[in-house]
Amino acid sequence: MTTPRTGIEGVRAGNLGRILRRVHVAGAASRATLTAELGLNRSTIADLVGELVDLGFVHESAPGPERRVGRPSPVVTTSPGVVAIAVNPEVDALEIAVVRLDRGIPHRVRLEMDHLLDPHETARLVREHVDRWRAAELADATVAGIGVAVPGLVRGADGVVRTAPHLGWTDVPLCTLMAEATGLPVVVANDASLGILAEHRFGAARGIDDVVYLNGGASGIGGGVIVQGMTVGGAGGYAGEFGQNRPGIVSDSDRRAPGGVLEDEVSRARLLEVLGMTAADEPALAAALADSGSAAVTAETARQRRILATALANAVNVLNPSVIVLGGFLATLAELDLPAFTGAVAAQAMPASAEGLDVRVASLAAERLLIGAAEAVFEPLLEDPAAGARASAATPAG
Repeated sequence: MTTPRTGIEGVRAGNLGRILRRVHVAGAASRATLTAELGLNRSTIADLVGELVDLGFVHESAPGPERRVGRPSPVVTTSPGVVAIAVNPEVDALEIAVVRLDRGIPHRVRLEMDHLLDPHETARLVREHVDRWRAAELADATVAGIGVAVPGLVRGADGVVRTAPHLGWTDVPLCTLMAEATGLPVVVANDASLGILAEHRFGAARGIDDVVYLNGGASGIGGGVIVQGMTVGGAGGYAGEFGQNRPGIVSDSDRRAPGGVLEDEVSRARLLEVLGMTAADEPALAAALADSGSAAVTAETARQRRILATALANAVNVLNPSVIVLGGFLATLAELDLPAFTGAVAAQAMPASAEGLDVRVASLAAERLLIGAAEAVFEPLLEDPAAGARASAATPAG
């Protein structure tokens, strides 16, 4: 959401942000299209686009064939030279990627871990890769900052990780550690909250005002909620921790962890165990489940689907979303038979609340957390491009 501005400079900053946000979120647009959509005159659009070009945030190219009267209008696109570093520490791996303003991901590494990452090691590994990229592939790029998607509770005010239990982190000032290590601006947030940001802006929840999102990763289950188009963060920014809810009514034969929470019962680790695997990324896990003919695998996936459907029905009764989006291994479970799974959720919810309910898998797939982390970094640029450019220019390279 844009911040209201007053005064001539404030209005100009707001209009620069409107144009940059438009081409970033919705894609390339001609000057004529921007004029029509934003309600500004042609000369103002030309002036603002020219400033964004000078700032390095957009490019202009020759127009394509348009059925318009008069002179063809140049096409405005976001610059691939503006990037964010996206980071996702997990119990089994550390993922680091370069995400461009046009959402391209030209560089990406996944560092498999045989031990739990500690915060200082995480900051060191990120610094090493950022320094390497900035000395070579990103030598001419504008690095807007670093976004970190953490599987735990993150205090929004200062980026302190209050608890990431599966990583063993408690009250970690990760934002400060990462900024001191890299010299770049850093944003730290819960991984699922960044996942829903990405899916709402670009993916399966795009254009949907009431959404429940659950993300299943190696560390468990997190979530996010959008109500009437607004992300719900809660008093401390910790809302959406569906994985810590009790799993609802399940039979004794379904229960594996007496008294446990949802993420104890619906678990990626349990899927890997029954498959006889020690580690796998999302595509590998999905392929293994699809290819397995084991009765034990079939029984375990059916058990987890039943429990997950009950948990989602409870969320439907409380929040009445029009769409539920599932990411990670939860998407893999649902996709084994998505219509049947949707029906199981609806059957356990209040009929009125479940009317028109649509369960979808995250369309950004394994990139959702990285794109969400990058979006958190880009947000200040989208709010005030000129101020963002000044902040980036003040950040030393290398």
